[in-house]
Amino acid sequence: MAQLIYPPVALTIAGSDSGGGAGIQADLRTFAFHQVHGTSALTCITAQNTCGVTRVDALPAEAVTAQIEAVVVDIGVQALKTGMLLNAGIITAVAQALEQFSLGNVVVDPVMVSRAGAQLIDDAAIDTLRTRLLPLAKILTPNRYEAEMLAGQPISSLGDMEQAARKIYQLGPQGVLVKGGGMTGELLGVDVWFDGSETQVVKTETVETNDTHGTGCTLAAAIAANLALGQNALEAIHGAKSYATQALKHSLRIGKGQGPVGHFYPLLGG
Repeated sequence: MAQLIYPPVALTIAGSDSGGGAGIQADLRTFAFHQVHGTSALTCITAQNTCGVTRVDALPAEAVTAQIEAVVVDIGVQALKTGMLLNAGIITAVAQALEQFSLGNVVVDPVMVSRAGAQLIDDAAIDTLRTRLLPLAKILTPNRYEAEMLAGQPISSLGDMEQAARKIYQLGPQGVLVKGGGMTGELLGVDVWFDGSETQVVKTETVETNDTHGTGCTLAAAIAANLALGQNALEAIHGAKSYATQALKHSLRIGKGQGPVGHFYPLLGG
């Protein structure tokens, strides 16, 4: 007789990475590592590899809504994360779905600006993200440049990160994790958490590798998985940070460009 298994369920609402390093591919592998059943709602399809993105095709907003509804009404969702939402129409549709189905444990990876500082979505989408989606987030995970944009200030020190987290908190999320992957020197990889009352610096060992593709997706997905498992926000963040660090330590040297982190590192040995 088959063994019945009742795992928690997490949903990723994000784009597809044909190279398998980021997006829903990274999210689903991260969910599986945490023994959480992964479901997905695709927002866009990218032609992408380790060297970059050559094409992006957005799905209709109605298709995104339909995917979310299909998962929620049948399977149920204990936590979810959003990644690349691409345009204002999709962001609005996602926010409406989260409200309609009263979905909680929402981790928003804003995916507005790359770690190198390049803007990834237009100004209308950024405004919609700020006003419609951020207030629905349990945890928001902006990188340095996204935090600068949301807080309206430059970030070059730990004090700047803490101040930015407080400013962004005023936009409505329950908690803000300003990520330090785009910082330099001693602040590289140092994150700052603020939940309205407590500020905490979150740090693990620094990993020297050029193969970091998908780190942000992976961290947010791991946080969502941990929330689905019943952890509180800080527990989820610390566990996710540890997982992402190990995945970086076992990053994959594939392709001609920037390889991805090793989501399945226990199977790689070493």
